[in-house]
Amino acid sequence: MQQIRKNSKPRLKNQTPAWIVTFADLATLLLTFFILLLSFAEMDIEKYKAMANSMSVAFGSANVLADDIGGSPITLVESDTASLPEPTETQAREPEFIDERAPESAATAISGGVIDLASRMIGELENEVASGALSVNYDKNKVVIRFSEEATFRSGEAAIKPEMIPIIERVVGVLAGCTGDVLVSGYTDDRPISSSRYRSNWDLSAARAVSVVHELVMSQQVPAERVVAAGRAETNPLAPNDTAENRALNRRVEIAIRDPECDESISTGDLPVEILP
Repeated sequence: MQQIRKNSKPRLKNQTPAWIVTFADLATLLLTFFILLLSFAEMDIEKYKAMANSMSVAFGSANVLADDIGGSPITLVESDTASLPEPTETQAREPEFIDERAPESAATAISGGVIDLASRMIGELENEVASGALSVNYDKNKVVIRFSEEATFRSGEAAIKPEMIPIIERVVGVLAGCTGDVLVSGYTDDRPISSSRYRSNWDLSAARAVSVVHELVMSQQVPAERVVAAGRAETNPLAPNDTAENRALNRRVEIAIRDPECDESISTGDLPVEILP
C-alpha cells in the first residue's frame, strides 16, 4: 500500500505566478498616476491636432484627427491625404504687415514751437544765413543755430570775433521771447591742436562754447539756468575729416534750443529752414 505524504498539497493547474500580481499593481498605479496628471493638464486643441496629424504623416497613416474634438472623445476619420487642421477665423485673415517705424513716425511730428522759433531765427539772421556764416536747422524737438569757425573764431583761439557779437545779440533777442533749454556745444576737427594754452581739442572746443554762453547770458535776457556749455572736440563730425573743406565744416559752435515755446507777440511767415538729418 502506497504511503501518502501528509505535507503535500494539491497543485492547481491554472495557478497565477506570484510576480504577475506585483506587476499588475505597478501598472495600475502608473495608469492612475498618468490619469491624474492628465486631469490637471490643459490641452491646446489646435496644437494637439497639429502634432497628432504630423505624427500620422510621419508614420504613413491616412487617419487624421477630426476637427471637432473639443470636449468630446477623439475620433478618427478616413482621409486620402493627411492635412493640418482647418484654420480658424483668426488664422484665416490675411497676414498683417507691422511697420516697426510706425510709432516712431507718429512721434516725429514737429511741434509748432520748433517751427515758430526756427522761422523767427531765419527771419532775423537772413543775411548771415545767405553769406554762410551760420545756418538754422531743426528736427522734431529742437532748433539748432550752427556758427562756422571761420566766421566766429580765429584759428586756435576761443575769443569771439568782434563782428560776431552783434549777431549773437540778435540771437539773444529772439531767445528772450521763447522758452526752452539752451545747449551750446563746441566742435573741432580730428587734427590734434598745437598750443601752449589748450591741452587738447577738448579744451579748445569747451572754451569756445563758454565764450558763446557768456555772450548769451551777459545781457540777462536769457536766464543763466537755461544755458549749458559743452566741449565735444572732434566727436559728431558733419563730414569725414578727409579734406580741408570737410575739416572746416566740422569746426563749429552750435546753439541748440530744445522744446521751445515762443510767445505770439511776433508773427512770422513760413520761411525755408533746413531740417536736421
